[in-house]
Amino acid sequence: MLSGMTSTTVVVVTWRGAAHITACLDALAAQSRPHRTLVVDNASDDGTAALLAAHPSKPEVLRLRRNSGYAGAMAAALDKVDTPLMAWLNDDAAPAPEWLATCEDTLAKAPLAAAVSARLTLADGTVQSTGVRLTADGHGADLPEPADEVFGFCGGAAVLNVEALRFVGGVPASYFCYYEDTDTAWRLRLAGWDVVGAEAEVSHRHGASTLPGSVPFHLWNERNRLLTLLRCAPRAVAIRQLVKFAVLTAVLPLRGLRHSQRADAPNFRLSLRCRVLGAVAARLPRTLLERRAIGRRATLGRGAVWDAWAGN
Repeated sequence: MLSGMTSTTVVVVTWRGAAHITACLDALAAQSRPHRTLVVDNASDDGTAALLAAHPSKPEVLRLRRNSGYAGAMAAALDKVDTPLMAWLNDDAAPAPEWLATCEDTLAKAPLAAAVSARLTLADGTVQSTGVRLTADGHGADLPEPADEVFGFCGGAAVLNVEALRFVGGVPASYFCYYEDTDTAWRLRLAGWDVVGAEAEVSHRHGASTLPGSVPFHLWNERNRLLTLLRCAPRAVAIRQLVKFAVLTAVLPLRGLRHSQRADAPNFRLSLRCRVLGAVAARLPRTLLERRAIGRRATLGRGAVWDAWAGN
């Protein structure tokens, strides 16, 4: 890659990120590879805007009028990207100086790949993710072990081919938060692209903006998993998982008498699961139209992708 050439727009999504956005921007300013930095501010009201304006790196800022979540912000940013590559980066992540160079070079060496997932490490040294695997029941789960090829990328720190991303329909803005990365990777694979991993180090303050395990976390997570299956998975798989979710929801009042501790978990609360089913039902007509559009762009069968990756 020629010195001085800017190939990547690094998109940082922030919402009330005053406590950690400076560390993220400092790490980006120390990158060995030139790039464009675009921060999408999800209507923060905690002084984040002032910190962005004062930072010596002078990042470009796209301030949204309301909080559109990570997915909505990434979708808004995609319209502003004019480079061949687009990086997704959490505002609570601090990439090592060679992070971007390693990701760009990894993609350059893998012409069939449209995305590269970095290695996210927590403060205690635990590896959070080197990519995303697809479980046997259609969950997207972080993969802690390094692998040359992964099913999907972790949206906390990844670099994508912009042309491929736009071709497969961009980012599912309505997801708000969670599974936008798994859904995007699934559509890339259906369109014939690969996703690879890279030893590109990123430290991550996981959950600084959203609280894993909270009611909103489980609401978005469960809803978006089902929507992703309806959009991308084989029909039989999507129907089976949706029915399984609904049946378990229906029997929860009885199961809760014998498994009270499990029933107290947010994702096993009847009210939350009913909200999930209601949200999926409301989106079903639109989701089925999106499924058809994804199918028209696909070069691989849904069954082939599922058989290759589910549970592996």
